Amino acid sequence: MNTAEPDTGHQAVRTERTGDVVTMVLDRSSRANALDAVTVEALHDALDHVDARTTRAVVLSGGGRHFCAGFDMSGVLDASDGELLLRFVRIEQLLQRLHRAPYLTVACVAGKAIGAGADIVAACSHRLLDAGTTLRFPGFRFGVALGTRRLAQLIGTRAARQLLLASREVTADEAVRLGLGTASVDRQAQRSAAEKIVAESDGLDAPSVGAVLELTSAGDGHDASDLAALVRSLTRPGLHDRLAHYLGADRD
Repeated sequence: MNTAEPDTGHQAVRTERTGDVVTMVLDRSSRANALDAVTVEALHDALDHVDARTTRAVVLSGGGRHFCAGFDMSGVLDASDGELLLRFVRIEQLLQRLHRAPYLTVACVAGKAIGAGADIVAACSHRLLDAGTTLRFPGFRFGVALGTRRLAQLIGTRAARQLLLASREVTADEAVRLGLGTASVDRQAQRSAAEKIVAESDGLDAPSVGAVLELTSAGDGHDASDLAALVRSLTRPGLHDRLAHYLGADRD
């Protein structure tokens, strides 16, 4: 790989290009990299600046102890329905961009990946999990349907239903067995493992990598219906009550 270019300075997301690989690091460690509106827009902005013609892979990781604590719940009960709708829609659009990306997407995961954070992992083409990683999908505890079909396509209907209905933590070993994780890789070795994944396609230029990913994708065409399902779940009456109950249960 070539010498790294300087950090681009996105708020809450650090980005760096090394040759044909772009690294994005979530940088809100004080909030376990939870996704507030600024962080989600920073991720969109970072992806906007990725040139698919010259990029073979995007590598995502979390700064600090955890990969991503999911939707940032701070102040959520004071937000309007419209604000919450927009925030969740932007996250779903982010997941769709990662899932449909014309380059490899490698999630390097350590600590906790919860809710939308776990959905980011599931949206990536390669998912490297540190042995201490746990993942959980609690969105239906407050009635929000985010990333559900992608999870089911990845690990199968039965396993997805079990994880979503029970909202239980999944260890790295179990995640790899289910197909949710690609491999269990120690955090310190994840960068070199990601480089090896990228090197496997060295005989292809970036557009050819994109063509392989497009032609071998599930081709489900469900992006619009996934977004519609999310909007229906968010506009069902009682969202704030469900969130208040979830947060109250979380504090007990």
